[in-house]
Amino acid sequence: MTMPAEDSVSQGVTVHREDGVLLVTLDRPPANAIDNATSRRMGEVFLGFRDDPDLRVAILTGGGEKFFSAGWDLKAASAELEVLEEDYGPGGFGGMQDLLDLNKPIISAVNGICCGGGLEVALDADILIAAEHATFALPEITVGTYAPAACIALPKRIPYHIAMELLLTGRWFDAAEAHRWGLVNRVVPSTDLMDEAWKLARLLADGPPLVQAVTKEIVRDAEDKKFQDALNKVNRRQYRTVETMIPSEDRKEGPRAFQEKRKPVWKGR
Repeated sequence: MTMPAEDSVSQGVTVHREDGVLLVTLDRPPANAIDNATSRRMGEVFLGFRDDPDLRVAILTGGGEKFFSAGWDLKAASAELEVLEEDYGPGGFGGMQDLLDLNKPIISAVNGICCGGGLEVALDADILIAAEHATFALPEITVGTYAPAACIALPKRIPYHIAMELLLTGRWFDAAEAHRWGLVNRVVPSTDLMDEAWKLARLLADGPPLVQAVTKEIVRDAEDKKFQDALNKVNRRQYRTVETMIPSEDRKEGPRAFQEKRKPVWKGR
């Protein structure tokens, strides 16, 4: 599956491609909440992003200035309680959680309220940038449920006792606190958010895609491995991305460009 050449809008998701970067905008007023149809569409979008050789980096953000995403659409859920476990699509909830081999960089540009499943989706990205007015919470516990992906991911991203406080109380915290705990990479004025996201995306799009893929696969796989076991796997070339990179043109291009004192031209092959 490849992404459309032109901008498209479907099921509350807008996509725009430009110079190897895919901008994905959740646009379901008033809160950019995600229902099953939206989640399935996001899965299709990120599947297309993964498989399109012309796309190098994705940015995920929310439409408007108030909400990044309020997460799961509780109105839809309360109306149809019997289908809460419905298929979310090829990538799981929000399109990325279960998508195998998604080895391209993804940036979350958090432009406002980011809570519940919205925060879980933001955490699926590799890099998070937040507007100064952004706020965060995992309030599932206050309505008698839990945040499954956050229960797994959050204690690995920030100190355990802080993660447990946020998960067990559901309290809100601001962008400055999110940055203090290392949950977001940087906080910028809201007027600068998308400029910063695009600046970073273009920097990544100029990088070597095969090495980026290696980096993501190793980091993801090594998360539950002992250091030496993961290193042995690297050295034995047991990662698919490593096996692809070693004989590639790009691996030769880097040293050649350095010797010729020019900028490398990465082809992804």
